[in-house]
Amino acid sequence: MQMQRAPSFDGLRSGPGHIHIHGHRGARGILPENTLEGFRFTLDIGVRIIELDLLAASDGTPVVTHNPHLMPYSTRSDNGSWLEGVGPRIFASTPDELSRYDVGGLRPGTDYAHRYPEQAFMNGIVIPRFDAVCALVNEDGNQDVWLNVEMKSDPRHPENTPPVADYVEQVLRVAFENGVSDRIIVQSFDWRILHECARQAPGIPRSYLTYAPKPDAPMADNIYEESPWMDGLSLAAHDHSLPALIAAGGGQVWSPYHEDLTAEDLAAARDLDLVVNVWTVNEPGDIDRMIDLNVDGIITDYPGRVQRQLLARNMTWWPDDRQDMRIAKTAVPML
Repeated sequence: MQMQRAPSFDGLRSGPGHIHIHGHRGARGILPENTLEGFRFTLDIGVRIIELDLLAASDGTPVVTHNPHLMPYSTRSDNGSWLEGVGPRIFASTPDELSRYDVGGLRPGTDYAHRYPEQAFMNGIVIPRFDAVCALVNEDGNQDVWLNVEMKSDPRHPENTPPVADYVEQVLRVAFENGVSDRIIVQSFDWRILHECARQAPGIPRSYLTYAPKPDAPMADNIYEESPWMDGLSLAAHDHSLPALIAAGGGQVWSPYHEDLTAEDLAAARDLDLVVNVWTVNEPGDIDRMIDLNVDGIITDYPGRVQRQLLARNMTWWPDDRQDMRIAKTAVPML
């Protein structure tokens, strides 16, 4: 098969007739998250940007998983039994120890399984290492795929990750050694990670994940004055404009929670030359609103849903002359 060239970073902006789709943790709504099987599915349906999470094993090896501990709602031991209570800490486990667990299904009856009732149940699925994902996107036919890599880090819990400089260095080393450093975005809610990435590899685009305070929020917000997540940056110093703050910090990408994004902030981000990728957009009405705003990228657990919403408007999700071929050959799943 002929080598396919990845677009430049500017090619990840939206344009006439296209908005990019980022498969969130692969396609979490359909296949087990953060697995090679989920990533392959995402690529097979024509999506060319994979979003994934990284943590470090005890020896520093970057592994593809979201939570700092193995979670009982999605993890079975090598004898097939579900974990009881919070499982082992990722940063306290070796890669070989982690590979003995099965993360191919959601435990029936749990809230998480209720959230993703259409996710397939599989057996023998392991937590991949980052270098295995790099190998996937280096396979023939996948050389145009980008990785949107979220480095998981919580400044309130430094025990769950290596020191920031070491952690960033370990992830970047894998990216460079595997030849994917020219098609990777590093994103994080912990902006210390992004600023360290700027020091070590200034040419790699950095994405500032944001979640504004809101009542009864299901997760911790990271945007407020004196936030430990913001690495000393101040909204007040930039007229409370997140786009201005991120641009001043040297960011190239702003990735807000989709409900937090306004047309005014999107216009400000565009004026500052920021790419805007929104997360995690799953419901048809929310997908439509993001298309109407013309964001650059839609991060979603259901890439097929976004494909269909784009196709209904005579739009695509990849701006090159191969798109027509992909649409013709791709069976978009009815999800």
